[in-house]
Amino acid sequence: MPQCYYSDKMSAITFTNLTKSFGKLVAVNDVTFSVKEGQIFGFLGPNGAGKTTAIRCMMDFIRANSGKVTVFGKDSQIDTVEIKSIIGYLPADHHYYENWNGRDHIKFVSKLRGINEYPDELIKKLDFNPKVKVRTLSSGNKQKLGIILAMLGKPKILVLDEPTQGLDPLLQNSFYELIHEYKQSGGTVFMSSHNLPEVERICDSVAIIRQGKLAAEETLESLREKSLHKFSLLFSEPVERSLFNIKDVKIVTFSPSSVVLEAKGEPTELLAVIAKLPIKDIEVSHASLEEIFMEVYR
Repeated sequence: MPQCYYSDKMSAITFTNLTKSFGKLVAVNDVTFSVKEGQIFGFLGPNGAGKTTAIRCMMDFIRANSGKVTVFGKDSQIDTVEIKSIIGYLPADHHYYENWNGRDHIKFVSKLRGINEYPDELIKKLDFNPKVKVRTLSSGNKQKLGIILAMLGKPKILVLDEPTQGLDPLLQNSFYELIHEYKQSGGTVFMSSHNLPEVERICDSVAIIRQGKLAAEETLESLREKSLHKFSLLFSEPVERSLFNIKDVKIVTFSPSSVVLEAKGEPTELLAVIAKLPIKDIEVSHASLEEIFMEVYR
């Protein structure tokens, strides 16, 4: 593997003003963000937001109209062969040889990549039968094969497009364990997803894309710090709704005996109001990533 790629000071992947159109449809619109080495990075957005198009530009399967993607400082178009040699790629749509079994595919990809080891541990952890022909595999088992092929030879970067689609919850957990082990060994993961609980569970940072444009780029920690607090209050005496007309506070539901509120940022003013009220019960929680995501989209 070329040693010149690796530097602690260098981002693993950088998108710079990337734009890709298909006729009048602008699929990716001036997108800029970067992925640090050693991160699990979530590329988040609903189906059709532009995630797969951006990934295909990075992999040089399609060419952008403008802008560029670099991988460890190398241009994804100019240095495409070198870059592909250090990336394990899982596409959103698989194309396998129907009459081959899993072992045939593993041997074929191993030979292409110059790998002399067989992934017994991966096969065991994903509970995959490599002797079965692809044409008889379920969508979940095809996804397992795709994950195994992407992780062959422990590439420097994993690029995974909707990696858990088709996997049952138990196998999703096995996948998360594999990804964490891969990160611990020094790998970098760039994964697209529309599965918010999944991203919240395993990612260090996220970029949120909406209709081809970047809506936000945050670490999970900073995103939670900006997130909403939810207050559920129960009163021993009736209160007035107007008490909660506070900046950055939204009334979700209200009755004179109870209220549910969402507060952005530090809820200092709200807490001062609550302290003066006849509180019978109170519950405070952080909003989920899904609620944060919807707030960003608004």
